Amino acid sequence: MAKFKPCNEDQMVMLPISLQDQLVPGTLEHTISQVVDDHIDLTVFDARYNNDETGATAIHPKILLKVILVAYSKGMISSRQIERACQENVIFIARSYGYAPDHSTLAQFISSMQVEVQSIFSNILLVCEEMGLLGGTHFSLDGVKLSATVSKEWSGTFDELKHKRDKLQEKLQQVIAEHAQADQQPEVEIERQKKRERRCQVQVERLNEFLQTQAPKRGREGKEIRLSRFY
Repeated sequence: MAKFKPCNEDQMVMLPISLQDQLVPGTLEHTISQVVDDHIDLTVFDARYNNDETGATAIHPKILLKVILVAYSKGMISSRQIERACQENVIFIARSYGYAPDHSTLAQFISSMQVEVQSIFSNILLVCEEMGLLGGTHFSLDGVKLSATVSKEWSGTFDELKHKRDKLQEKLQQVIAEHAQADQQPEVEIERQKKRERRCQVQVERLNEFLQTQAPKRGREGKEIRLSRFY
């Protein structure tokens, strides 16, 4: 039997990749792409992204929209992070059609078109939410419910959708503001990333300590009791 030597994480492995096949139907990134392509009016970008003399365009706004929204959903909120993802992450390479927009292009786009981008993003995210694709993402609405007062005043799916849209717009406003801050003050995003890494490390250490020092607890019928927290 042949033995296989595990790859070192520093080794480069060359694999044939079909970019088109990376966007699996039913996933968030595929749905975002489909909605942008088929259901969003992008004429608001025409004047700014057309060259009057040659008719040529810069990187198409639909590409930037797709890339940025997928990045936001994964918690990437700086143009440099998104630029790197477009160079190294196969999903982002596929999503950007290999154009790999640089951080200055991304930053200029989001800063100059905030109102238009926010409106488009909220509509796209609402579709994704109704398809159950936002759970576990940066835009998760898990636990968002209509209050008792709102439930009495509103009725019907349309008003519930408006409520969800409002919640998504609140999150978008916050993310776009954080994106602008991260682009203007890169050190802020670096420190934020370090804090996330420290929190993750602390959680891992607590979990390891718990597993090493504690034993399973069992109820009256001998079944193991599920723990809601391990610290």
